[in-house]
Amino acid sequence: MSALIITTNYGVEQDELKKPIEALRGAGVDFTLAASEEGPVQSLVSDKDPGETFEPDVVLADAEMGDHAVLVIPGGTINADNLRMDESAVALVRSFAADGRTIASICHGPWLLAEADVARGKMATSYPSLTTDLRNAGAEWDDVELQRCEKEGWTLLTSRNPSDLDVFAPAVVEAAR
Repeated sequence: MSALIITTNYGVEQDELKKPIEALRGAGVDFTLAASEEGPVQSLVSDKDPGETFEPDVVLADAEMGDHAVLVIPGGTINADNLRMDESAVALVRSFAADGRTIASICHGPWLLAEADVARGKMATSYPSLTTDLRNAGAEWDDVELQRCEKEGWTLLTSRNPSDLDVFAPAVVEAAR
């Protein structure tokens, strides 16, 4: 199987993209990185300092669910806020949930779950500032390093912030296998 990672071209939190990619590569699991536009993805560290750049494999509008077992949504405030306004990203989230596949999202990434209206009935965690948004979208929010929820016919993996990557990245790998 494989993973589909979606992001905008600016503002993704560096480690929330880098660590899952490294974990997938290390486990020999294929992945596709889809970005909003052609050109490099400029990550940020703590939403402000320039981080590493990453080369996407495909433009988000051309990304397909295909045989990907898991959809990965990294955070970063700017990234997540723009990603939730991208119709292609919203459609992919809805498709993965409707098909019973896993979605893994960290930090501010769960904003996209609320936008796609797939959070209802799920247990989730996120960066604390999203608590009200997720609750208003029908999720039950909890402050844990990794929330795994299999309700509503599909699996949701969520984590709070980069300090949770040691449990989030292996969960992504497990879901992609």
